[in-house]
Amino acid sequence: MYRTGHYGAALLAYAPVGGAALATGFDVAAVAGGALTLALAPLPDYDQRVPAISHRGVTHTVGFALLVGLLTGALGFVVGSETGLAGATAAGAFGLVVGALAIGSHLLADVVTPMGISPFWPLSSRNYTLSLARADDTVANYLLLLAGITATVATALVAGG
Repeated sequence: MYRTGHYGAALLAYAPVGGAALATGFDVAAVAGGALTLALAPLPDYDQRVPAISHRGVTHTVGFALLVGLLTGALGFVVGSETGLAGATAAGAFGLVVGALAIGSHLLADVVTPMGISPFWPLSSRNYTLSLARADDTVANYLLLLAGITATVATALVAGG
């Protein structure tokens, strides 16, 4: 998918997490998590700018999603450390979920394309694809964006309440 579709997939995947944060009174975390999810959503495609890395290679794997999750989790821990160990741990866990979810949503959006991905590399080079829409399919990208926006607005209305 293109950036538009990846933003939609990120919003769609994050909506339940953001909704849970809103419903439990963590409004700032909900908004910050949504912003971080959107910022990270296109990250795997930066592999196209690095000559030594093949497109839809290492940056399109579960391992990369976990790495990004660990990095954002560490960032969350540091940010939350001013509230004590419990706050730092909660913020770290939230950061881990947000980072891994952002990359995971990218992987799921790319699995619908004919090119697919090999998410378990280097353990397996098996390619997964649903072959539903080409990455450059404008309608599919905007439908995914619309689905993400709809899920986000509906969740915010219900959880913010």
